[in-house]
Amino acid sequence: MNENHLCESCGMRIEAGRYCVHCIDETSGQLQNFETRFARMVSWAMRRDTALDRTEAERQTIAYMSGMPAWRDHPSVIAKRDR
Repeated sequence: MNENHLCESCGMRIEAGRYCVHCIDETSGQLQNFETRFARMVSWAMRRDTALDRTEAERQTIAYMSGMPAWRDHPSVIAKRDR
């Protein structure tokens, strides 16, 4: 595995491609839409840190997504980041 190859959506280490299996749509093989990926990443953040409330988990998720190549220029990320 190439240690420097990361999913462009979530940053997970992957062997090949642009996106990991968690970030692609199972049916189309394409990157999940923003709403789906955001909701799943927020849920993951809240499972990882049970002290987080939803508002803080969303804030942290947007901050993280704004640094990811797949999302940094996405209008929803920009709008939520700039609030």
